[in-house]
Amino acid sequence: MPMTVDPQTLPYRPCVGVVLINAAGLIFAGQRLDNPVPAWQMPQGGIDDGEKPRAAALRELWEETGVTADLVEFIAKTDDWVTYDLPPELLGKVWGGKYRGQRQKWFLFRYLGTDAQVNITSDHPEFSKWRWIGADELIASMVPFKRKVYEEIVAVFRPHLA
Repeated sequence: MPMTVDPQTLPYRPCVGVVLINAAGLIFAGQRLDNPVPAWQMPQGGIDDGEKPRAAALRELWEETGVTADLVEFIAKTDDWVTYDLPPELLGKVWGGKYRGQRQKWFLFRYLGTDAQVNITSDHPEFSKWRWIGADELIASMVPFKRKVYEEIVAVFRPHLA
C-alpha cells in the first residue's frame, strides 16, 4: 500500500513572481503551455540555492519573457511572503512531490522596452502566447487555486496598475 504524506507536513517551495506593467499600467500575462484549459499567469519560478529573491525575479523574467534587467525599472515588492497550497489533484505530482505549494515574494517592475523585445520562445518555453491585460481581467482568467494570491498581489500593487 502506498505511503501517504500529510500535505501539512510538507514545506512551501521558495519562489518569486513578477508583475510586469507597461506604460499604461497593464500587466504582462502569459498563457501556460502545459495546461489544456487556457490559464494565464505572470512570470514566476523557484529561487535557486543561495540566490536573492530580486535576482531570482529578474532571472525568471528573462527566462520566461526574454526581457532583460536593463529593460525594466524596479517599483516595489511585497513586504511579506505570499503562500498558496496546491489542489489535491496536483499534490505529489509537481516539484517531485516535495512541496505542498509555494511561498512567493512578488516584485513589481515597469517595462521600458517595446513589445517586439518580448520573446517567449526559449529552450524551455512556459507560455504559448502573451498579452497586456488589466488586473481584474487577469484575476478572472486565473486558475482557481492561484486566484487568492493574485487578488492579494493586485491589492498591494493596485496604485501602480491601470
